[in-house]
Amino acid sequence: MSPDSLERLRDALPAYARDTATNMDAVVRAPGRNLTDQQHWGTVLAVAAAVRAPTTTPVLATEARRHLAPAAADAALGAASVMAANAVYFRARHVLPDGYDGVRAGLRMRLATAPGVGRADFELWCTAVSAVEGCESCVASHEATARGAGLSRAAVNDALRIAAVVHAVAATLEAAGLV
Repeated sequence: MSPDSLERLRDALPAYARDTATNMDAVVRAPGRNLTDQQHWGTVLAVAAAVRAPTTTPVLATEARRHLAPAAADAALGAASVMAANAVYFRARHVLPDGYDGVRAGLRMRLATAPGVGRADFELWCTAVSAVEGCESCVASHEATARGAGLSRAAVNDALRIAAVVHAVAATLEAAGLV
């Protein structure tokens, strides 16, 4: 896929989603000043995997892979995979009575110790996916780790903006029956 595939995806958005199309151009198509190319496209890939939309995900994933080394692409997809389980588990624990606070999760997360990219990038991707998955405790935990690894609030904000726009593009096209 090429950037024109991103244009076709944007152009498939209905007229009522003009803001989403504008945001796609501004937020998704090119890295901003607060993220490296790897951070930007890794966020796009991780969130594209998390939204699981039949047309949107392959287009964004193909474009993101054009900009990422294989290890970074694997780490971004790994972040989406790990967070798909963790967000469900921890989101449920968050709303359950305190009796679960001392219970061990028992979920394997070996990837988090050696993701194949720097800690900051991996945690950034986990933060963005956690936002899409709607897990408050996961967002807070991964944002704190990403910031502790040296990322600025502006960088985290950019990743959250990517997550919001990718989710909006996928949701809009799904609702419009275009996927």
